[in-house]
Amino acid sequence: MSAANPIELRHLRTLQALRESGSLTRAALALNITQSALSHQLKGLEDLLGSALFERKSQPLRFSAAGQRLLQLAEAVLPQVAEAARDLSRLAAGARGSLRLAVECHTCFDWLMPAMDALRERWPEVELDIVSGFHADPIGLLLQDRADLAIVSDDSDCPGGVLLQPLFGFEILAVLPRAHPLLARPWLSAEDFAGQALITYPVPDEQLDLIRQVLAPAGVQPPRRSTELTAAMLQLVASGRGLAALPAWALHSYLARNYVASRPIGPQGLHGRLWAALPEALARRAYAQDFLQLMRETSARSLPGITPL
Repeated sequence: MSAANPIELRHLRTLQALRESGSLTRAALALNITQSALSHQLKGLEDLLGSALFERKSQPLRFSAAGQRLLQLAEAVLPQVAEAARDLSRLAAGARGSLRLAVECHTCFDWLMPAMDALRERWPEVELDIVSGFHADPIGLLLQDRADLAIVSDDSDCPGGVLLQPLFGFEILAVLPRAHPLLARPWLSAEDFAGQALITYPVPDEQLDLIRQVLAPAGVQPPRRSTELTAAMLQLVASGRGLAALPAWALHSYLARNYVASRPIGPQGLHGRLWAALPEALARRAYAQDFLQLMRETSARSLPGITPL
């Protein structure tokens, strides 16, 4: 090992994320870096220490003695560093503030609510709430000072003064009743939706990836019905009332119970993305930065099949 201490806080955070997520891909997602950058960082640390930190391709992931020792250090040091950083932020600028969240994604509460609960524990002074309802223009609410942070799925129209911070990418699957004839196909095309009732959330078409990316370009306009509840949508599909399209992570438990069936959309699959949009001034506040990290960590831990942006 080098005479200079090679261990940095980022190394401890990386090992902790790796243990909590169980894979390089999910650890990179939680840390908001590429998997190649993560692998390079780990290899560099191993070279400096002269020891492997974990067993490659082990399932579940197994850490070496050196890795376990650094994880012990992470458990002791990182909470103190994080608490000190919050205290310093309170001393410098005060911790009172608000995070009013505008949500475009109907299926995001499985990971958003735990992140909100964690933020309340760390920053009890911050008023945290969700702006009632789902909104066609969540970024517009930021500009009108009716929300502080928005979860959005389109990065094409972000005005000046608003920052987009990446959260994660995911696959969108077609949802079908069990034994539906279209299940004989390996994936569904736009034409497969023609004549099939399409069940969606009651939002503008430009917020629906299936319509924006697949159906509208092909000129396919299936009959429509809508519901605000994911459970109601899946019940309608299961009873043969139509087809739907939902994130793979939102379907995971329903597919495991064989409640509905699914197929990819298009030969390469249909993929969606989520960002957090917030004003530049708010993005500099420590509690907002903490919340962004909590959202990434929560989703990386709990959502199957998601990928870094």
